Amino acid sequence: MFLSTSHRKPKGILLLLPILLFLGIFFLIPLIGLLIKSVTEPTLGLGNFSELLATSTYIQVLGNTFLVATLVTLFAILLGFPLAWCITLFPKGWGRLLLNIVLLSMWTSLLARTYSWLVLLQSSGVLNKVLMGIGIIDQPLELVHNLAGVIIGMTYIMIPFVVLPLQASMSTIDPMILQAASVCGAPARTVFFRVFIPLCKPGIFSGALMVFVMSLGYYVTPALLGGVSNMMLPEFIVQQIQNFLNWGIASASASILILVTLVMFYIYLKIQTDSPTSSNTGD
Repeated sequence: MFLSTSHRKPKGILLLLPILLFLGIFFLIPLIGLLIKSVTEPTLGLGNFSELLATSTYIQVLGNTFLVATLVTLFAILLGFPLAWCITLFPKGWGRLLLNIVLLSMWTSLLARTYSWLVLLQSSGVLNKVLMGIGIIDQPLELVHNLAGVIIGMTYIMIPFVVLPLQASMSTIDPMILQAASVCGAPARTVFFRVFIPLCKPGIFSGALMVFVMSLGYYVTPALLGGVSNMMLPEFIVQQIQNFLNWGIASASASILILVTLVMFYIYLKIQTDSPTSSNTGD
């Protein structure tokens, strides 16, 4: 028995070897190269990091990045939650149709969706014409090449990444739990906030983490819908490489972005581990 168990371990490691090699070549080695560039170009040391953190322009770019990522995550959850709820509550045919529409938006070209919002939100676009036509506004709103355009476009793109994990969490909730809370005398608001929302926490946390991390590194939509004063970190990195060939500053910026992503992932794992729902599941 002991020999058979000891013989299985090398075989298991051999089976994992192709995956480990793939991850090492395409993920670990590029990250190591990025970190090396951030501390070796143009000179050895942490000069790139100190220069970034001492520059007001970079601090503004970093602030814009976190502000946009936070607002997009918040709006995506607020809009994605009722959508996921509708998909779960609707009859199977209608729910599947609504889910397919959400998936179809993900499969559509990102560039095409961003340009569509550019057409819709511009001064002579459909949205401004409708608002002016019904008398809500007298002059066109500036909705592109600013923070508003970036948040609108990115929220639309990120909603499916909230809907999918949320719908998966909601579909596993036993309706009898909600009925039991109602039978025990809890009003609808208490059932929703004290029973339903806590059961949806895994989907909320995973969707929020996914949207926040993706928003930190998004480039296409902010570049097309945003302005110079609202530059985000990915645009800053591209500018440093393409315009100035400043690989050290660009690598340091990307390293900070990766560090923030790892911290967010650690916080997510900590919350999931310490949450009562995860401990109850484990028991």
